[in-house]
This record gives sequence, structure tokens and C-alpha cells, in this order.
Amino acid sequence: MRPISQLEQATALDRVVAPGQRIARALRPGPVRDALHGVWLGHPLHPVLAQAPVGAWMSAAVLDAGSSTEGEAQRRRLVAFGLMTAAAAALAGAADWSEQHEQQMRVGVVHAAANVTGGLLGGHISFRLSGGANQAEPVPHLVEPGWHDLMPAAGLPDGDPVKAMLGDVPLVVIWDGSAMHVLAGRCSHLSGPLFEGEVDGGCLICPWHGTAFRIADGSVARGPATAPQPVLRTRIRDGVIQVCLPDAG
Repeated sequence: MRPISQLEQATALDRVVAPGQRIARALRPGPVRDALHGVWLGHPLHPVLAQAPVGAWMSAAVLDAGSSTEGEAQRRRLVAFGLMTAAAAALAGAADWSEQHEQQMRVGVVHAAANVTGGLLGGHISFRLSGGANQAEPVPHLVEPGWHDLMPAAGLPDGDPVKAMLGDVPLVVIWDGSAMHVLAGRCSHLSGPLFEGEVDGGCLICPWHGTAFRIADGSVARGPATAPQPVLRTRIRDGVIQVCLPDAG
């Protein structure tokens, strides 16, 4: 794994990363890009699509090994299907790649250029570099069950995110003029500081990659994030905001 880890620091790859990112971002944020990210699926689409060409080409290779003329048509269909699904997988992968951090993108360049060993590199991005993983997943395991005092309710600005800490867990507090909303403070995509974002149309916009989370329930309104943001229940007691995270602990 050491040679692969060294790819993370290979700054020479940035000469490819920068123009590649500009090309991949030519598809502007919207329904099509969200579909490629896998927002509708709840997790990245690329790993799912990548199984189709691998399976099709492997099946074609097995048929080819039999040297049967009767299987020629089936082999051709499998190869053609693999090519079509590989294109879809590449598009989805490019959309995810263009919104990752520099170490992930360096490894991703080689992953895309060397599909023979791409599965290993893709696994490195996913499991070593945590690309595409839900960065907010640990939050329910770091918050103790029950209600907790968070901060005074007085003086909160209307509509602007405010950072608060619940122990070691950063949260973002939003008063929208009629209701209090408290969400995990780090974006589920790449841990961007949501408390530095802005609220627009009932959504909290991540300042790093532009994911829009609905403040009412933490669901994803626009990618590249695919996992929802944890939302805490709120109440006010004696002028203090108290929070409780369902299923915490």
C-alpha cells in the first residue's frame, strides 16, 4: 500500500488534476449532476455502476475461454454492454472526483488511467482516504443519549448559522424566525464547516463544495453529498437551548 499512499503526495499529478477538474465541473450543479453523485440513491453511484462493466467483461472472458462459436453473439453483447455501462460509471466517477480533496484527486487520476489496477486504487480512495464515505456517520456515536444544554437562546441572529460545541462535536444552530434548527456542524461529504455556510431557501449551503442540506430534516437538496446531515431535536428551558439526538449513543 505504500506506493499507492505516495500517489497522494505526487504533486506532479496536479498538472492533470487541475484541467480535469475544470472539464468535470463543466456540468453545473443541478438534477443531472445530483443523479451522477447518487443523491437519489443515498450513497455514491459510481461504485454501483462500476460493477456492471467488470461483471460483463468477466462473463465475456469466461465464454471466450470456452472457444465456442455458438457463444460469439453473447460475448459481443456482453462486451457492448460493458462499454456502455463503463461510460456511465466514468461519468459518475468524474462527478465525484471533481469535488474531492487534492490527495483523493491525485489517486483518482491514476485510478482512471489504469483501470487494470483501478479496483485497488478505487478501494484506496474509498477506504484509506474515505472518498465518498459519510463523514457525519460517527456523530450519533459521539453524542450521549438524552437532552443537553447547548447555549443561551438570546441573541441568536435571524437566519445566520452559528457554531456551537456539544462536547467535542461541532454543531450548527440556525434560528429562522419561527423555529430553531440544530444540525451536525461538519458536512457529510468532506467535513466542510457548515457553520461557515449560508442559509438560502430553507437550505444550509456548505461553503466548500456547495451541498445544500434542508435545515428542517437534514436531507440533501443538492449534491455532491449523498448522505443526510444529522439533525438534533431542540427545546428551550430557562433561556437555554437544549438538544437531543435521536438514537444517540
